[in-house]
Amino acid sequence: MILALIPSRLNSKRLERKPLLIIDGLPIIIHTLKRVQLSKKVDKVIVCTDSDEIKKIVEMHGGEAVITSPKHRNGTERIAEISRKYKKAKLIIDVQGDEPLVDPKDIDDVIKFHKQNKNFDIVLPMKKTRNADDKSLIKVVSSEKNKVLYFSRAKIPFNYKEKNINYFKDLSVISFKPQALNKFSKMKPGVLEKTEGIELLRALENNLVIGTFEAKSSSFGVNIKQDLLRAINEMPKNKVRRLY
Repeated sequence: MILALIPSRLNSKRLERKPLLIIDGLPIIIHTLKRVQLSKKVDKVIVCTDSDEIKKIVEMHGGEAVITSPKHRNGTERIAEISRKYKKAKLIIDVQGDEPLVDPKDIDDVIKFHKQNKNFDIVLPMKKTRNADDKSLIKVVSSEKNKVLYFSRAKIPFNYKEKNINYFKDLSVISFKPQALNKFSKMKPGVLEKTEGIELLRALENNLVIGTFEAKSSSFGVNIKQDLLRAINEMPKNKVRRLY
């Protein structure tokens, strides 16, 4: 069983009531839900939220939602709570609730890659970016064997010899082995995570093995007003939008 969990918190520091903001006639959380449901490899999709309002809207659109503990510090802890109820799940797919343009094919590719590379505890895709100087983008450096070496908001790797090199950003579709998710959710933030503000550095600091590969498409999270305006502009032209 492949279980997809979508963490969604109503309150946002930068965009008020972000999951319920409307893009092309639907709330952001519903776009995300519909696209995860289009995955060919996911068996079950659940929205994990702290909001009765989000739960009601998800159910109105035919989805499943559960209320999680209000004590969670982040989305990973939120999905970990629900994942423990599904003992038969082979992989847990974490798709952030603010990804209204996520491509179902990327979700399927993550699952396929993780099934073929069982040595990784966690897998996420990456995509080339021309905006490596943007501190809001999390850059990824990996080995030739697809192992993540580091995440940073800085422009990495440093271009010491002025060669043409590719920079990669992460995409917010993460596959966890259930035991890795459970372990990760109980870890305390380390120095690197606190310094960079990147949650997955906690996994690297605690020796979990993260795999990555280059995604075919690209999406972005809606975090600030500029992201929202971009999503509003791109959604009507998006091919996946025609499917729901």
